[in-house]
Amino acid sequence: MTFTLRDAAVADLPAITEIYRESVLNGVATYEVTPPSEAEMMLRLTTITGSGYPYLVALDESDAILGYTYASAFRTRTAYRFLVEDSIYLAPEARGKGIGRALLKELVSRCTALGFRQMVAVIGGAHPSSIALHRAVGFEHQGLMKATGFKHGRWLDTAIMQRPLGEGMETPPTEGVYPDTLYQG
Repeated sequence: MTFTLRDAAVADLPAITEIYRESVLNGVATYEVTPPSEAEMMLRLTTITGSGYPYLVALDESDAILGYTYASAFRTRTAYRFLVEDSIYLAPEARGKGIGRALLKELVSRCTALGFRQMVAVIGGAHPSSIALHRAVGFEHQGLMKATGFKHGRWLDTAIMQRPLGEGMETPPTEGVYPDTLYQG
């Protein structure tokens, strides 16, 4: 399958919303149980990109959206400012074709260029394919939280994975990495 990557745009919201809706209704990657509206997804997109985090989409040869990924704050306390959390969602027909890996590799590259030092993945349902994807992009398993979500009539575990970005913890970070305004004491 041929695909390209680019920054997400407002015009992508109908497709992004539909991909996420399918994941909410049928998957375990997210613990939401009611799909958010397109207006809510717009708020999420503008909040993430307005805070300086990357948000990317993958498109097929006819410019249909196959999936998306973004980075966001893991927590909003100031000491966490060099750590980002990734999120990635693919349309059903795009899964298992290398699109997720390409999206995640590009997200890692962008976050490294921005000066972030660690990326964490909080994998709902501890889904084996999500774990494999993250492992293929250099994430290591850090832990498993048992029975953290209840969805589709069953308890779900949450896997935590992490990878260093750039110099990781080998050197002190450069102060001023944005988005400083997002963080609280």
